[in-house]
Amino acid sequence: MHIQPILAALRRHKAGTILIALQIALTLAIVCNALFIIHQRLSHMDEPSGVDEANLFVIRNLWGEQYSTQQVVGRIQEDVATLRQVPGVQDVTASNQYPIEGGGAWDNFITLNPDQRVAMTDASFFTGDASFLSTLGAKLIAGRDFRPDEIKNQGMREKVTSSVAIVSKAMADKLFPKGDALGKSFYAMTSDPITIIGIVDVLHRADVSTWSATYAGESMVVPIRLAEPWGTYYIVRVKPGQLEAAMRAAPKALYAENRMRMIESKDGVLSYAQVRHQAFERDRGMAILMSIICAVLLAITAAGIVGLTSFWVGQRRKQIGVRRALGATHGDILRYFMTENLLISLGGVGIGVLLTFGLNLWLVTRFTLHVLPVTYVLGGVVMLLLLGQGAVFPPALRASRVPPVEATRPV
Repeated sequence: MHIQPILAALRRHKAGTILIALQIALTLAIVCNALFIIHQRLSHMDEPSGVDEANLFVIRNLWGEQYSTQQVVGRIQEDVATLRQVPGVQDVTASNQYPIEGGGAWDNFITLNPDQRVAMTDASFFTGDASFLSTLGAKLIAGRDFRPDEIKNQGMREKVTSSVAIVSKAMADKLFPKGDALGKSFYAMTSDPITIIGIVDVLHRADVSTWSATYAGESMVVPIRLAEPWGTYYIVRVKPGQLEAAMRAAPKALYAENRMRMIESKDGVLSYAQVRHQAFERDRGMAILMSIICAVLLAITAAGIVGLTSFWVGQRRKQIGVRRALGATHGDILRYFMTENLLISLGGVGIGVLLTFGLNLWLVTRFTLHVLPVTYVLGGVVMLLLLGQGAVFPPALRASRVPPVEATRPV
């Protein structure tokens, strides 16, 4: 088929041609970046926590009155002992926060020497006792766990430092890329060195917001029992199949041991499935929103192509009839409109590729997103071309069925 007659026809319909091409270009730019954002959000939601999520739940315990540091320590020890007696419970630990908590704000400015001004990482900071790792089900891949004699108590406004810590592999690799982190020291906003005595395979940060993506998986645990007067988190691990029963029984056991406490009815006791659901609620919402935007834009673009082609077919019925009378087949007419739309689509995606990378560059500088891979752009180009050809097919098929007798009818 000769392209020159098609180009001549498009020049006579500049407004419609330009509008559809720009619509395709804008759709390509938005859809490619939206799909990339969706992929990033879904990947973020699927990040492993490094803990036994299927058999864990968390209790947010708030004290009903003010206690001294020693009193809080006693309360925590009593509560831990009580929870361990609940049927189905394997182990319990108390901590300041927990992996993928969602709102965790405990992190540390980590350096390799006390005078360093630029942080190596901003690691998530967990306090835990000798049963912290075993309760969470975290996998220790090097070194050892804490000993009971290493656990220190820290009350409100008390500054307690630890000389040892267990870190995640991600943090160990960030600080010591050669893989020799075990036994090495670092500093966490103090002049006292902290020695790495253990490394766990995976331990997700408490915070899951986009700002902390730079420090993904970088966490540390110190042997400190946080005796804050306002409360603590109890992390409880149960035997397989005992989660729901233990979640119902645990608050009752705590209240029976001591009524002077508060455990919220809604978010006071959460399974790890609920923890993950709440932590990634924004990511889920963003993915759904971007999916809706993509679907709407693609539908509008397809509708625009169908509408414009149908309008052109209506305008050209007499011309189509003349071509049919001169021997053009159904396939010739069909190919004409399909080729015409393909040329418009190619022009649109050509402009759209430039818009796509421009939009991505703006998103990278404004919202700390990653650079868009070329594969997304190529996939978007193929998708828009197929969408255009699919959308133009019905009106093009109707055009191919215009009878030759149309050539004899008055305009």
